[in-house]
Amino acid sequence: MAKRRQSPKRKGSRNRPTPVINPNAAGIDIGAREIYVAVPEDRDPEPVHTFATFTPDLVQLADWLAACGITTVAMEATSVYWMPLFTILEEQGIEVCLVNARHLRRVPGRKTDVLDCEWLQYLHSVGLLRGSFHPPEAVAAVRTVLRHKASLTQMASSHVQHIHKALTQMNLQIHHVISDITGVTGLAILDAILAGERRPEALGPA
Repeated sequence: MAKRRQSPKRKGSRNRPTPVINPNAAGIDIGAREIYVAVPEDRDPEPVHTFATFTPDLVQLADWLAACGITTVAMEATSVYWMPLFTILEEQGIEVCLVNARHLRRVPGRKTDVLDCEWLQYLHSVGLLRGSFHPPEAVAAVRTVLRHKASLTQMASSHVQHIHKALTQMNLQIHHVISDITGVTGLAILDAILAGERRPEALGPA
């Protein structure tokens, strides 16, 4: 269930610029366990709500935004926490503006005692936020596969280095005789050593 939180009074709000570019904008502050969401003050008696991060809570969050007439939201691209909510909001037809935290710190003005979600909502409503590039779903899927492949290749290289180090510590200079310890011959020799074979003539390449 969503927990309602009283919206704090904004200090210095009289000095803020008034032109609103996105009147149907909301701000979302994402955490690992809780998500704070702020909508314009005229959309709900309690314009700031807190939601848990489980899928039913994310669906409830999206439904609440739709009921408030929200068409666009701004949230920081924090770690991977934003991804499930991003998908649900897109399915609800709500535009998501992913904000780089570094860019957000460069936005002029002062937040004072306003909650992060309210500050995001305000900045997005007056058009001071620039969204990060988010590729289409098909491109994102390919990019994820390529990044995972690159990560596996990097980890494989580290493990090969560990093998070289272990062989050197045992003074088995196989990797100086065979060009690729992970090739067919190298792996066959390693398997034989692990099986208990110790005779050089049996371990040497044919």
